[in-house]
Parts: sequence; structure tokens; C-alpha cells
Amino acid sequence: MPDVRSQPSAEPTVLYTEHGAVALLTLNRPQALNSFTRQMHHDLWAALDRAEANPAVRALVITGAGRGFCAGADLGEFDFAPGPDLMERANPGPVIDQAFNPTVRRLQTLRMPTIAAVNGVAAGAGASLAMTCDLAIAAPTASFIQAFSKIGLVPDAGGTWFLVKRLGLARALGAAMLGDKLGAKDARDWGMIWDVAAEGEDCVDTAMALARRLASMPTRALVETRRLMHEGAANGLDAQLDRERDTQAALGRTHDYIEGVTAFLEKRPPAFKGH
Repeated sequence: MPDVRSQPSAEPTVLYTEHGAVALLTLNRPQALNSFTRQMHHDLWAALDRAEANPAVRALVITGAGRGFCAGADLGEFDFAPGPDLMERANPGPVIDQAFNPTVRRLQTLRMPTIAAVNGVAAGAGASLAMTCDLAIAAPTASFIQAFSKIGLVPDAGGTWFLVKRLGLARALGAAMLGDKLGAKDARDWGMIWDVAAEGEDCVDTAMALARRLASMPTRALVETRRLMHEGAANGLDAQLDRERDTQAALGRTHDYIEGVTAFLEKRPPAFKGH
């Protein structure tokens, strides 16, 4: 698949705005249900760079333009034209390695908490993207589809890891093998997402309110919590106890730890700075 980084786009595929301490990223290919092109990954990385470069930004929300959140990879970027080397040209491996996997790794190491505002369908790697974020708020009409088995593939962009971790093996296998649509409320009840916006409320507004809450909290401690919980899936108890000890010792030297305890003792609200 050709690398399209140098090809200009008529309109940004990812929109970026800042609202105080919260950055809002909007996937902006509504005509294609915000399915990912390579350019879109690069635009997303650039938006993440902007958020991380501004120390005032302490939480981030990702949503989709139009009626969908993200429909995964744009299959139009794969070369299925009949002829020689068809299997090599249509191979999804390179775009996973060069685009989707770096996006997942980047979001998992972002210096701030992330929230997905799932405004519509999240299919394939789009569902993985929602699970990659620390929390996800879905519109009541949103849905999640593991579409891979329908085209002879397996969940990617971390899907096989996130599904088992969040749903348990039985439900993860059912969702991945059958590829049935999972509604927002079932996704919440199964543990795939954090919550569903109330009827009549915009899920982006709900996610932004939650992001503002997170942005007022001790940012570094939140990010270290993410890291430890993900590491805990692979560590034994003894190793995890050591990691917790070391992380607490590091956080014990931060402004927010001293401020949090001092505010508690003085019976006042803490003024966290995120460091």
C-alpha cells in the first residue's frame, strides 16, 4: 500500500480544538463513517502532539464527525485489483504495523487520560480505538461490531487483547467470532465501555464533562494507574507489588501528592497541577 503522507488532503481528516484543560479530537471523514486512511493516522498523531505540547491540556476526548464514530480501516486503500501479486497488494499486515499499532501504542502512553465519545457505530478497529481510550461514553444509539470474521480476519488494533481483558474469554470469543452488533447498553453492561449518555444528551457533552473532571485531578497519578493496571495483566503478584511500591515512591515526590494530603488534612478542596 502506498504511503500517502505527502499527499495533501482537501480537508483535515482530524479536527483539533481546545476547551480549557480538555482537547477535543474529531475524526473527520463522515462520508466514510470516519474509517481510517494512512493520512488520518498521521493527522491523529499530529493532533496528539499538539495536545501533549500544551501543558495546560490535561485530558483528551476523541469522537467522530457525522453519524459514526469509526468504521475501522478504509478498505478502499487496499489494492484488490485483479492481477499479479494480489495477495501481497491486499495484505493488511503493513498498515497494521505502520499505522494502527503505532496509534494504539501512542494513546496508551499519552501523558493524560483519554475518553472516547462514541457517537455512532464503532466497527472493527473503530471498536478497538474506543477500548484503547481509558474511558468510553457512548450515545444510546451507538453500536459496536467486531466485523473482522465477516471478511476472513481477526480483531486487530489491540482487539484480541482489549476484548478478553474487558469482556472475559467467553463473551470476547462470541463477539469476535459471530461479529454481531452489540448495542451501547449491552457494551456498558458487559464492561466494554464505561457508560452510556442519558437519553436526549449529547455523548460528546457527557464525555467533555467527564474529561473536565479528570483534568482537575492529579494527572500523573491517573496515567500511572493506567500503566500499572495494564502491566498487571502480565505480572505476577510479587512483581506487581514491587511496581506499585516504586510508583508510589515516585508519586510521593510530586506536587499533587503533597497538595492532596495537605488539602485533606486542612479540609479544603485540593488544587492539583498535574505534576
